[in-house]
Amino acid sequence: MPRAALFTDVPSVHERLLDVRQALTEAGLSSADAALDAEVLARHVLGWDRAALVARWRDPAPPDFQERLLPLIARRLNREPVAYITGQREFWGLDFAVTPDVLIPRPETELVVEQALHYAGDHGTPETVVDVGTGSGAIAVSLATEWPTARVTATDLSAAALAVAARNARRHGVEARLRFVQADLLDHRVPLADLIVSNPPYVRDVDRQALQPEVGKHEPALALFGGPGDGLALVRRLLDTAPAYLSPGGTLIMEFGDGQEAGVLAAAQRSGWEAVRVCRDLQDIPRVAVLRR
Repeated sequence: MPRAALFTDVPSVHERLLDVRQALTEAGLSSADAALDAEVLARHVLGWDRAALVARWRDPAPPDFQERLLPLIARRLNREPVAYITGQREFWGLDFAVTPDVLIPRPETELVVEQALHYAGDHGTPETVVDVGTGSGAIAVSLATEWPTARVTATDLSAAALAVAARNARRHGVEARLRFVQADLLDHRVPLADLIVSNPPYVRDVDRQALQPEVGKHEPALALFGGPGDGLALVRRLLDTAPAYLSPGGTLIMEFGDGQEAGVLAAAQRSGWEAVRVCRDLQDIPRVAVLRR
């Protein structure tokens, strides 16, 4: 879109953002998403929090505001996720660095953290935790901040993802208690754990074309797709291999996708797991399984 078509010659931040919202809506975003994305990108450029934006809504836009905002809007018009544009996403009340090397942390994955804390309420804080397929480190770092005495090992097949996770561990001051292992799920370098947590790839390959452009075009396939058929190939491998890495009475807490509950529970039963519970997300979709041997 030509720059002249995106912005009219108006003085205030508010009026500039109205033009941005319109451009994003015309690109296919909902009006609500367009409004939110315009605000987030503007605050990123201005270095303002939301309170400052509301208070200074009618202020004249800084002289370089348009010049700095335009490249970010162009990326969003290409349906690049806002989290990759700003380089961060909030998860569990913490700010995480994100890059195209990692899956963007999602609110439903906070269920894994919630259930881990529930486990600790029943059994005490685990001494050793393993996060399989850590990506940005969202789950591992969140648990390390909650449990100052726990030792956490985070695995991922991607060295680039592990670099992002290590950056987030440093950001939140838990790097001394996190160990990162480049591995395909689990291997001999992973310690025996009281608790294993995971948000493994589980999207079906056949669903690739149906994904939103933000996901299908921009998020790493390695972190998304769980193999042919029902998308549970990696889930089944984890269910088969995890028992060798769990202490007696240990627990596995694992995320899965919409419509996969029956397949996950059947695979868990075949691998000798007992289903403690299945938790639903805010859309009432079965999302997280809590399993024990």
